[in-house]
Parts: sequence; structure tokens; C-alpha cells
Amino acid sequence: MNIFSNILGAVALGAASLTGVSAAHAQERAASMNLEAMFDNTLGTEQRAPQDFTAGYDSPFARRIATIADGQNGRIGVAALDLASGQQISILGDQSFPMASTSKIAIAATFMEGVEQGRWSLSSRFPLMIPVRSPAFSSRVAPVTRGQSMAASELIEIMITRSSNPATDALLAAVGGPEKVNDWARRAGLEGFNLTRDIATLVRDDGEIDPAKAVDIRDSATPATMTRLLAGLYQGRWLNASSRRVILGAMERCRTGKRRIPALLPASAQVKHKTGSLNNTSSDIGIIHTPDGRAIALAIYVTGQGSRPARESKIAQIARALYDGYATSDGRNWASATY
Repeated sequence: MNIFSNILGAVALGAASLTGVSAAHAQERAASMNLEAMFDNTLGTEQRAPQDFTAGYDSPFARRIATIADGQNGRIGVAALDLASGQQISILGDQSFPMASTSKIAIAATFMEGVEQGRWSLSSRFPLMIPVRSPAFSSRVAPVTRGQSMAASELIEIMITRSSNPATDALLAAVGGPEKVNDWARRAGLEGFNLTRDIATLVRDDGEIDPAKAVDIRDSATPATMTRLLAGLYQGRWLNASSRRVILGAMERCRTGKRRIPALLPASAQVKHKTGSLNNTSSDIGIIHTPDGRAIALAIYVTGQGSRPARESKIAQIARALYDGYATSDGRNWASATY
């Protein structure tokens, strides 16, 4: 900068000493050219190309999944983890998507932590929370009425296998609301998880934002976060063996989403999963057990695509591609899996 200031000062003094307008103009032009030459010599004149923000994938396997998860008709998020090798796949894996009913796995985990701590038991009874009809957005929390009381074990079963919303809200009320589930998720290291409403309110006010066109962080999670949730449950990071059996056993008996993760998998593959559905979004998260003894945790969130059957078809195609890709991948390292 001192060099440039000296040059500019010299130009100004030289211009002031000239009497002819044309001479002054010529000298200013020459000084300007000298200044440009010095600038080029000092800082360079390389022309820089615009930055390329196109997603890049480091293997044919990842590129294959990215091709199927083409989100031109809506956002599609995928995360998968081979629990034998630690090999991961991520397509918009760190972007938030509506959890819908996939949040019920975290609610179940929060409740089971309370069982382990002796605050309640699986035989404790809680009333179903039945939604009362009310206009959308008419209150911060949708009104509900208490229904039949059921044992916690039964509530978890129908919450996961049949995706019962009244059963979910019963357990959510028992643990202390969404903030308690968020607290459990934070302590588990699941930073990309955010539950803000009970299911009755979520369903009543659904449709406010189109998830295919915008990101709403309320009641959302990233696919990568949900994959870590599944892997942690499977590997026993947070809950004891009996608690895990309750949740994973119900996921294995899941009756919803037959056209999603399980749809295109071979009969020899065993699936534990939990679905989610809201306005213009369909999802499925789960663990696939392969005949050779491996386990693959995966989370697939699909928005848009024109219809629910089209979204479900995308989920099924992605799940099969992940299953086949991990089966043929060269990245397996059974002895030193890292997460």
C-alpha cells in the first residue's frame, strides 16, 4: 500500500506541474498504466474460475445412490452405515428433513431410559391421548382428551408397529414432553435432532411449509443423525440389552411401510424399521440384516416426487441399491470398523 501511495502522490505532483491539458491527460494515462503494471507484477493476473459447488462422490457406489436419490422433483436425503465395516454413504445426509413418525424411535428410547432408572416400568399404565378436532394453528398445542389406559409395553408396541399417534403422545406426556426427548438426544450426541411438538399438534398443523421446497427445522432431523441413533441402539451405546430388545423387536414387527425399505429386498434379508409420513414427505429408517450376518443402518427421507406411491418407490429403490452396494463393496474391513 505504501508503494501504491507513493506512486499516486507522484502522479498528482506531476499532473499539477503541467500547464497543458493534453499533456496532463497523457501523463495521467501513463501513470495509470504504470500503476496497473505494478499491481499485476505484485499480485498477479490469474483469472480464477467460479467455484464449483456440485456434489462429488468418491466411489461408484455413492454415485449410484446419488443418481437414484435425484432430488429435482423434491429433496431426498439418505444416510447409511455398514455396522461391520463402518463404510458410510451420505446424500444430503446433514440436511434437516421432517421426522414425522420416525421420531417415535427416540421417544421410545427416552422412555426406556426412564425404565432403567426406575422412574416407571413397562407395566406402568398411561392413558391414550386422543386428539380433539380444532382448526389448524388455533392454539399452540392441539387439544387432546384422555382415552383408555394401557401398559407402557403395549403403548410402545402399537406406537412402533402401527404408528399409533395417541400411544405416542401418551408416552411423550409420560416422559415430560418434547424437550425431554431433545435432552436425551443431546446427551446421546445426536446434534441434528429437534422435536418441538406433540404428534397431535404436528398432524393438525401439517402443511404449513412444503418440505420439498424449504427446510423447516421444527420436528426435524438429519438422515445422518437418525442413522447414528439406529447404530447406537443396535450397538448398545445408551440402553441395556432388555431395553434394546423392546424397541428393536417392535421395529422388526412393524406393519407400516411394506412398500418402502422392505419392498425390493430379498426374502433372506431381515428388516427392522419405522416409517414416517406427512404432507409431501415420506420416510423410513431401519436396520437391514443380511444373510451373511452384517447389519446396515439406513435413513431415507423423500419429499416431493409427485405422489406418495412415487416417494415410496424411491425409498424402496434406494434401500435395494444400498443393500446391493454394500454386498459388493470392496471397503469392508471387519476387524477395524470405526464410527
